[in-house]
Amino acid sequence: MEGEKKKILIVDDDNFILDMYALKFNQNNFEVYTAENGAQAIEKIKDGLSPLVMLIDVIMPEMDGFEMLEKINAEKLSPNSIKIILSNKNEQKDVERGNILGVAGYIIKANLTPLEVINQVIDILSKKTTIPKSI
Repeated sequence: MEGEKKKILIVDDDNFILDMYALKFNQNNFEVYTAENGAQAIEKIKDGLSPLVMLIDVIMPEMDGFEMLEKINAEKLSPNSIKIILSNKNEQKDVERGNILGVAGYIIKANLTPLEVINQVIDILSKKTTIPKSI
């Protein structure tokens, strides 16, 4: 992936996970922003951050990933961002809820190395950015 860095907002309450993914995505041509919960992420978006990708954990204090997605959709915040859930919560009902909320992918982080997560994000991006937007 050459050229301009792609903005990614990583939302996770685990600082180790945040730091690790921030480093790995930065090494793979992403401009990384982080938030420790959904409320903090929404503040960054309202302050003008417009990421190409949002990588969102589900289980977080204050505002979980699903609540964050509901608020983003209700307030039409960052409508062109590609939203991807990165969670250890892998029940079918959670995947379906993510789909209803408009996520482009649902990645189970416990099953993958950081590099595999990055490759899945890049794969989702390549599929989403080649489809013409009708809206």
